[in-house]
Amino acid sequence: MIVAISVLFWAIVALTCPLFFLGAVVVWAVTLPFDRRRVVLHLYSSAWAAFYIYVNPLWRIRVSGRHLLPWRGGAVLVANHSSLVDVLALFALFRPYKWVSKASMFKVPLMGWNMRLNGYVPLVRGSGTSVRTMMARCGSLLRAGAPVFFFPEGSRSADGRLGTFKMGAFSLAVDHQVPVYPIAVWGTRDALPKHGLTFRQRANIRVQVLPPLLPADHPTAEELRDATHRVLAEALAASPAPEGG
Repeated sequence: MIVAISVLFWAIVALTCPLFFLGAVVVWAVTLPFDRRRVVLHLYSSAWAAFYIYVNPLWRIRVSGRHLLPWRGGAVLVANHSSLVDVLALFALFRPYKWVSKASMFKVPLMGWNMRLNGYVPLVRGSGTSVRTMMARCGSLLRAGAPVFFFPEGSRSADGRLGTFKMGAFSLAVDHQVPVYPIAVWGTRDALPKHGLTFRQRANIRVQVLPPLLPADHPTAEELRDATHRVLAEALAASPAPEGG
């Protein structure tokens, strides 16, 4: 049964992505003159992504703490990362931000093209030039009042454990004196593991926005990184994901 649902789900994705992308192009064209931050397009993209969460009969999602996130103003958002489903779940926050994502994702037909329309930020792993370009672009976004979103582990965790954090997100927060919002995600690894496209079991997905950490309280990037890692690790340990079922 789960294999059949997996096949049906990916068929729905393949059939609906062209329609959603056409809608994204229309939204982009209509709103670009008055929505330079592309907030409306991002919210449309959030609905596109959330659709796939809600259409899957194996998945349930609960989001808490959404009210903590700003609608406007520079901020750095960070979350743990163990599954492709994390991206869908975090779009369900329905708040404006710009993703920082590996550059190869921008080449994916339809979804990657939509990332370009949204003005999300590409990053080539292992390229110092790309890192510098990404940091400059994120700095411009923060100065313009647009939050940026990082997976600070850099890649998906193979075993679901919280990995070490890279410095980029926290250097930006300190340099621009903006808050860091840790966001804990549970249950996505149950929904879809790192390797494979077949669902494993029913999954109760939970997303929780935690209170922000301020550079004023953690004045160096290293301190802010370590504090964020500690807060997120404690949250993940204290509130384990509900059992699938």
